[in-house]
Amino acid sequence: MTDEQLKRVERACAELVESGEKVTFDAVARRSRVGRATLYRRPELHAVVHEHRQRALEALTLSGLAAQVQQLRAGLEAMSTMLSHHEESLRTLTHQPRDKTG
Repeated sequence: MTDEQLKRVERACAELVESGEKVTFDAVARRSRVGRATLYRRPELHAVVHEHRQRALEALTLSGLAAQVQQLRAGLEAMSTMLSHHEESLRTLTHQPRDKTG
């Protein structure tokens, strides 16, 4: 197996996931220009396709969705904290007395 084949298979899997398409051996073979038999026969390539298929399936399960919601919640909390700090900085800046020289 060449590194080039592995890169093409990984890229094809990622593109399928990003576009919302199913990750299947046929789809990966078409997109990566690596034969379907090669994908099945070579353990490294088979593992890459299988891993992406599992990730796509897990994303649709209730536990997968719950994990995504938790990640989004943590991100929102972090943004909220940053926003609070920025608002406090703006309040401090707007309430400073102006220099009347000039």
